[in-house]
Amino acid sequence: MVKDLVDHTPDQPWWLGYLDTRAHDIVFPQAPTVSLYADWHYVLVEAGPEQALTWRTEHMRSQYGVLPDLFFPADRSWLVSALWDDTWTCVGGPAALVETLRHDPLVRARPVQLDEDATPPGHDLY
Repeated sequence: MVKDLVDHTPDQPWWLGYLDTRAHDIVFPQAPTVSLYADWHYVLVEAGPEQALTWRTEHMRSQYGVLPDLFFPADRSWLVSALWDDTWTCVGGPAALVETLRHDPLVRARPVQLDEDATPPGHDLY
């Protein structure tokens, strides 16, 4: 997925976000946090795709990868987000990026409209 994102993004920094659940590696435990979503606390760090792939070494989703919980480029042209206890990841971005991800067999993406539930088929919300 990261290669697909790099291919659709001009050279620029990325913001990497690590959700502070007190149970997972947030990479920089002494860094200040910002509140997002439902007042969840994230460590946000400006870095790049290489760091997104290598900085985190442990996470409960490790069988699905150890990417940051949230990341996006400086121009905010797309956003990747995974909740701490989900086994799937949501991506928002331009149609061309979504199509690339949809055709990547490792990603197994499906397009979802704004008014649709993004929960993958076969998963329960609770």
